[in-house]
Amino acid sequence: MRKIKQPLTYAIGAFGHDAFYAALTTYFISFVTSELFDWDTGVSAQMIGFITTAVVVIRIVEIVFDPFIGALIDNTNTRWGKFKPWILGGSLVSSLALVLIFSNFFGLTESNPTLYLVLFVIAFIILDFSYSAHDVAFWGLMPALSLESEQRTKIGTIARFGSTLGHTTIAIVLVPINLWISHWIVGTQGDQQTRAGWLGFAIIIAGVSFIGSALTCWGAEEQQNAVRENVKRTKFTDVFKVLGRNDQLLWLALSYFMFALGFAITNSMVIYYFRYVLGKPQDYTYVGILEAILGMVSVIIFPFLQRTIGRKGVYVGAIGVQVIGYILYTMSGSSTAMALISTGLFYFPQPLVFLATLMTITDSVEYGQLKNGVRNESVTLTVRPLLDKLGGAISNGIVGVAAVGAGMTGAATAADISESGVLTFKAFMLFIPLGLVVLAAIVYWWKVSLTEARHDEIVAKLKEKLVDGESEAGNDETDASAASQSSGAGAGHAG
Repeated sequence: MRKIKQPLTYAIGAFGHDAFYAALTTYFISFVTSELFDWDTGVSAQMIGFITTAVVVIRIVEIVFDPFIGALIDNTNTRWGKFKPWILGGSLVSSLALVLIFSNFFGLTESNPTLYLVLFVIAFIILDFSYSAHDVAFWGLMPALSLESEQRTKIGTIARFGSTLGHTTIAIVLVPINLWISHWIVGTQGDQQTRAGWLGFAIIIAGVSFIGSALTCWGAEEQQNAVRENVKRTKFTDVFKVLGRNDQLLWLALSYFMFALGFAITNSMVIYYFRYVLGKPQDYTYVGILEAILGMVSVIIFPFLQRTIGRKGVYVGAIGVQVIGYILYTMSGSSTAMALISTGLFYFPQPLVFLATLMTITDSVEYGQLKNGVRNESVTLTVRPLLDKLGGAISNGIVGVAAVGAGMTGAATAADISESGVLTFKAFMLFIPLGLVVLAAIVYWWKVSLTEARHDEIVAKLKEKLVDGESEAGNDETDASAASQSSGAGAGHAG
């Protein structure tokens, strides 16, 4: 039962986790640029600029604290373990804050824009820090579930299956949920989306995220073993030393950051492509369906690909497929079919790259433990979400600039966008990200050498080292006991 319950509940938690992340990083900026403000007031462009700037600044500043959050989690000791209090508490607070930022604070965007901006900044800071605690703890739980690379791959694959469903389901249900709530609450008809529709969408996502976190806390169990117990408390002053001394982690981080940034930019702009370039916003639902199917296929085949060509082959090969997708996107023109094919080739590799990255980072926990003599689970696992958040933060700013620069705001339609606007948009959506993902593949292939076989050797060395240490400690105790007995005998003889 435990073999089923643990991966299943972890996958459900991953479903809610990625649904939340998609709402925050991909669709929030679309809500801001399209429905949050009344464009008749004349201040909407400036307000969008302030919000996107605030989001980027807050997320980048918060990212600096992520490793310290990881250290705090690593030093946590409760009856429920290290991770569960942070997973549940962080999910509760961030879910409530998500609902707040998808509102206009009871009309303050029109009645008092300054107060709205102040309250928005406060709410977003609370959301970002609480989400970080949840994010770091959730994925930091991974190396605590098993030491074996093969078992980690199974758990990680099932979890990624759940997270892929969470992310892609949002693309499928976003427009129908928004329209249904808009028709029901506001009384609109047709395909007109409203603030109420976006708020209802956010409430649903917040509830799904919290329920998933609660189920993960109920079903997942930290593994207790000698390797995990052989730890020292991480001092906050040593956090960046821990990360800086793990060379494999740093090279992987550089590669994955470039990939994450490129992916986040394009991913956030696909919805704009269908709405403002193709003029078919309703067809965006097909993107979600396509992403869901291909995402599940890529997750299912990951273990086979890893066994066949190794993680390095999976990582670089997946990016090669994505490059083909980018190239086809530039030739899609006004063809919906070509756009969907390009989108499929863009989305299919992402779960493969994510899993290869997650498994490599997870294995780098033991690599760092052997190299530096200190085991840091949460601090090490902060790197992947830190990079995703940094990429998402920067992409939000880029998308905001691109949308305003191309005229893709408010009630504008595809007919309103000029050729130069489309070209500007494509430069941001396709050309810049293409360069980033190619560089990511080059860095990974050239510098990351922590393979599955090398990790197995590292775990064996750690176990051997711990056994030798226990034997030496046992010998020391025997010697001390013998010395005590000899001393006692000497004292009796003297007496």
